[in-house]
Amino acid sequence: MNQPVLGVTGWKNSGKTTLVERLVAELVRRGRRVSTVKHAHHDFDIDVPGTDSFRHRQAGAGEVAIVSSRRWALMHELREEAEPPLASVLARLAPCDLVVVEGYKREPHPKIEARRREARDTTPLSAHDPTIVAVAADHAQPGEALPVFGLDDIAAIADFAETFCATPPQGG
Repeated sequence: MNQPVLGVTGWKNSGKTTLVERLVAELVRRGRRVSTVKHAHHDFDIDVPGTDSFRHRQAGAGEVAIVSSRRWALMHELREEAEPPLASVLARLAPCDLVVVEGYKREPHPKIEARRREARDTTPLSAHDPTIVAVAADHAQPGEALPVFGLDDIAAIADFAETFCATPPQGG
């Protein structure tokens, strides 16, 4: 991984997507170039049936690039291939100051754990996951050994992300 990576993990309905959205907006406001990777646990499609690019994929194209004067996207059909590991996805991204990853819970990159009272499960993940480096929660976290931030304290979480990612990992 050439650029720093920081993940956001947590149980369903723990506030992961909102935290990522707000953290990215704050870091961009501070002048950082940020990319994101979102892991989906279900079938998804970013293309609309009937469009030319959809028809290209349906015809069997392995990759379809859609390009305009405002944006471009590359869709890669896995067909019989295995889902790529996070490192393969990160290698395809353009250089940036930080990649924020949502999902990929079992990958070894550092992560912030989001915790909300209304989450599907409230069992702390950090006790059994050494890749979790901080917690962002909407309620008190007595006894938590990691740095704890309010789930809405985006400025403090962004400060942590900038500081944490400025220090290269130890041991190579």
